[in-house]
Amino acid sequence: MGGFFGVVSKHDCVMDLFFGTDYHSHLGTRRGGMAVYGEHGFQRSIHNIENSPFRTKFERDVEELAGNAGIGSISDNEPQPLLIHSHLGSYAIVTVGKINNEEELIQHAFKNGHIHFMEMSGGRINATELTAAIINQKQTLTDGLLYTQEMIQGSMTILLLTPEGIYASRDRYGRTPLTVGQKDDACCVSFESFAYINLGYHDCYELGPGEIVRVTADGVTQLSEPRKEMKICSFLWVYYGYPTSSYEGINVEEMRYRCGQILADRDLGCHGCSHCPGHANAAVSGSQTPETAIPAEQNAASTGTDTIHPDIVAGVPDSGIAHAIGYANESGIPFARPFIKYTPTWPRSFMPQNQSQRNLIAKMKLIPVGALIKDKSLLLIDDSIVRGTQLGETTEFLYQSGAKEVHIRPACPPLLFGCNYLNFSRSNSELDLITRRIIRDREGDNVSEEILADYANPDSQNYQEMVEEIRKRLNFTTLKFHRLDDLVKSIGLPKECLCTYCWDGQE
Repeated sequence: MGGFFGVVSKHDCVMDLFFGTDYHSHLGTRRGGMAVYGEHGFQRSIHNIENSPFRTKFERDVEELAGNAGIGSISDNEPQPLLIHSHLGSYAIVTVGKINNEEELIQHAFKNGHIHFMEMSGGRINATELTAAIINQKQTLTDGLLYTQEMIQGSMTILLLTPEGIYASRDRYGRTPLTVGQKDDACCVSFESFAYINLGYHDCYELGPGEIVRVTADGVTQLSEPRKEMKICSFLWVYYGYPTSSYEGINVEEMRYRCGQILADRDLGCHGCSHCPGHANAAVSGSQTPETAIPAEQNAASTGTDTIHPDIVAGVPDSGIAHAIGYANESGIPFARPFIKYTPTWPRSFMPQNQSQRNLIAKMKLIPVGALIKDKSLLLIDDSIVRGTQLGETTEFLYQSGAKEVHIRPACPPLLFGCNYLNFSRSNSELDLITRRIIRDREGDNVSEEILADYANPDSQNYQEMVEEIRKRLNFTTLKFHRLDDLVKSIGLPKECLCTYCWDGQE
């Protein structure tokens, strides 16, 4: 994944650029970079931020950089920004996205006179340089950006820093956000809408899918109208988005409260019904009426209803906390923190390439609060289950700390497909997903789209049996996923406006 920030000012912009880019650090942990343009032309600085945060790596650069316009990047992939000189002039470029037809585009570039690529990342051509090569095949930057959106299969949101301002191009289907902020003497453009609030900017303009604008210190000029169809990534609200951000007018933290509330309503079997006054005494245990009760023959371990009496609700820090607060508020079950994440040292645990290192970091960064765990029944909400390794180890860690029961409620449906549009993780195979390993064990190596669709259906027998197998393998007391229809309700946008590919495979 990754994020970026750009600013154009009537004065020096470096401090705004520095802080605005730093506010995207939750989106990546490998590379950071800034490029500025001023009276001495372009300047650029790129650092590895795997072992040190962006802020500490770039503090000295701030003293050396100068300019009234700049762009910055946080990336889990290729180093950026890149400086480009072509027949379109000189510019700096940053991107967020994923190219699925990379080899086709490389060969196309060679056929159209592109001689070579300079940047290699992890043995592959730098995706940002490839994007620039596509742009440069046209006669204007606007035409090049439009052409790029047509040619790239996947998703690509782009900022270009030029002497005339910043060109901003949101990806074709708006899978990632892009917002313009403004104050008296400057404008900025940002992946995260909160990144400019403390810098004195106010919301000015939110780009639509495929829209292109040019941003100057005086404002925004539209260069290409937005497309009608939008497929913004729904996982932004579930996990990746920062709590203070809003996408398409929907705040992340508020959405997560709704998500937890709906999870609780499902467990309570009442969906906000009036016969559970305040839900305060309607613990997950037996509040169903005959009309809403789950049939006895259905597996209680998988459904999570009928039989459990949690003492507390907790979120797996940090992304699960808001979901858990929503659940606790709706159910009346107390919210507590039975473990605390030690944040000064440990980075995101899913980032290291080595699985054993990833597991170790996940274990080391969570410190137990024994008094809130021993002899307690815990209901945990995590943002998602991907490989399952970390949550399984967290559960074992809670049992070892004295927990009596550990009930799990992921805040999204089971992940069945690797992301086709954004670099959310470093997984190389869909078999990294615990769901796909279970389906392979049940169905063999060649699974049809029809069978996968059945496993994605929360009302199917295959789905119920898959969930039960996950529960057994990870040693949860009960397991119940958020349904896709409930997730869409939590977000509050029509399903046709959301990308839900990782859950149901729908393009």
